[in-house]
Amino acid sequence: MPTAPRPVTSPRPSLTERRKAETQLEIARTAAALFAERGAAVTAEEIARTAGVALRTFYRYFRTKEDAVAPLLAVGVREWIDDLATAAAGPDAPPARAALERAARQALTPADATAEEALRRTRGLLRAMPGDPALRAVWHRVHHDSEEALMPVLAKLTGAGPLELRLAAAAANTAMRVAVEEWAAGDAPMDGPDGPAELAGRGLHALTAGLPELDRRKG
Repeated sequence: MPTAPRPVTSPRPSLTERRKAETQLEIARTAAALFAERGAAVTAEEIARTAGVALRTFYRYFRTKEDAVAPLLAVGVREWIDDLATAAAGPDAPPARAALERAARQALTPADATAEEALRRTRGLLRAMPGDPALRAVWHRVHHDSEEALMPVLAKLTGAGPLELRLAAAAANTAMRVAVEEWAAGDAPMDGPDGPAELAGRGLHALTAGLPELDRRKG
């Protein structure tokens, strides 16, 4: 009698890989704080010194000073997509629109002090971007990558064709990005009607209204 196939799981990162990721994230937090405080005047040398690493170590991980913030920005995006993927994998997966909104609200509603601090860092970083085109390019690159990562997840939730999947991923990604940018530009608290979670929910509703495929379960 044949045995059932074992589920495919991703290999656990090695200790070296985990340490590298932790170092990159610590440098990213330092870079974000410095950019928020001093804008484009920040140097790679200053970021490395403040983070407690050698300049050669900094350049081993990052090509430019602006690239240093990418790991911090990518963490929130990765968590949002992971939450959505978990919903898509369940036997009773909800329609994509409901799953998208729930995952977006959860991602932008801090669950603890660490998450609150990450959102504050992002707000400070976004406020520094108008004066630094290279920094803003990193923000858009992170969101471009998230849009690409969203498509296979949405494909598991819907029976949509390639065009509709791209439109849905672009709409969801744009709603998240604009919500955080609008919140960061003002002084609204993290919760309430002008918080990023509520703004993202409203944005998703508006931008996906013309995509009925998101209301159907994949069958």
